[in-house]
Amino acid sequence: MQRPTWDEYFMKMAYLAATRSNCTRRKVGAVIVKDRKIVSTGYNGPPKGSMHCDESGCLREQLNIPSGERHELCRGLHAEQNAIIQAAVFGTVISGSVIYVTTHPCVVCSKMLINAEVNEIIFAEGYPDELSELMLIESGLKTRQFDISQDFKNILFGENILLLREGED
Repeated sequence: MQRPTWDEYFMKMAYLAATRSNCTRRKVGAVIVKDRKIVSTGYNGPPKGSMHCDESGCLREQLNIPSGERHELCRGLHAEQNAIIQAAVFGTVISGSVIYVTTHPCVVCSKMLINAEVNEIIFAEGYPDELSELMLIESGLKTRQFDISQDFKNILFGENILLLREGED
């Protein structure tokens, strides 16, 4: 196998982080990188000490709420939020960093990343949030979609990649 590019390397780690998620709709992972060094990771899920979503059930799913809407009804934090919080807990500066995320950030995460002074968001999959895209454009924060083929995902995770896409957020 060919040596991965830096983008491939860090995006693989974002997908690996996503495998820790217990969300029943969409598993998302994030890796914050500064100077080609990982400074923080995150995946979507409830706060420490809270019941896991795969145990408690999903209120948004029960109410049939579409992807990208009514985030306040979700028990979990998003992968980007957990990565930012992890950096804060350990006193790690993320200003000037790059975040690799398996899914494009929602508007709440985008606002956090803008104010955290992240330089670039590299994401693999899209997300239905036009306000997020608009705010990122207005802020000047660079975004780039990174194309990871299904073959690449299958090589990396085998059958487990199906677990990442069982549902929608």
